[in-house]
Amino acid sequence: MLGLQLPTDPRWVNIVEKNIEEILTDHAYCEQKAASTAISLIVSFPEYTELVQEMVALVKEEISHFKMVHDRILERGWVMGRDRKDEYVIQITQFFPKGGSRTTQLVHRLLYAALIEARSCERFRLLSEELEDKELAEFYRKLMVSEANHYTMFLRFARQYGDRTEVDAKWKELLEFEAQVMKDLGKKETIHG
Repeated sequence: MLGLQLPTDPRWVNIVEKNIEEILTDHAYCEQKAASTAISLIVSFPEYTELVQEMVALVKEEISHFKMVHDRILERGWVMGRDRKDEYVIQITQFFPKGGSRTTQLVHRLLYAALIEARSCERFRLLSEELEDKELAEFYRKLMVSEANHYTMFLRFARQYGDRTEVDAKWKELLEFEAQVMKDLGKKETIHG
C-alpha cells in the first residue's frame, strides 16, 4: 500500500529497544517538524483553500501527537533531549531540482511529505508488531493509522494540483531514490535513520 521499494530491516527494532529514550525524543521532534511543515504549506500556498483547511487540521493533530510522545517521555522519568539532524529527510529533499513554477514547488513538497509519512507509517508498524514494551507497541499501532492517512492525503493533493501522469512518474522516481537512501540507514534508534 505504501509503495516503499525497500522495507526496513526488522532488526532495526532491536536497535530501538536498546534506547527507547532516544527514539521517543527523535519521534517527538518528528511530530513537531510535521506540524511545522503543515504551517509552512499554509504560509507558502494560502491560495489553495482546501489544502489550507487540511493543513490547519494536520497542525492540530501533529501537535497533539507531539504532546502524546512528550508525555510518554515524562512518564518514564526522562527529559526530552535536543533535536538532531534527520539525515533521511536531508537526503531525500535533495532529489527534486530547486526552482520551477509555484505549482511544481508545491507538488514536490507534497511528494516529500507523502514519502516521509509513508516511511514513518512503515516504521510505526514495525514498532507496533515487534516492540516488547506492549504499551508502547499499542501506542505505535494507533499512530500508524494516522500516518497512513497523512501519506494518502499528501499524495492526493499532489495529484490534484499537478498533472496526474507527471506526478505519478515523479512519485515513482522518488520512491526509487528513497530505496537507495534507505540502504545506508536503519542503524540508529531514530524514526527515519
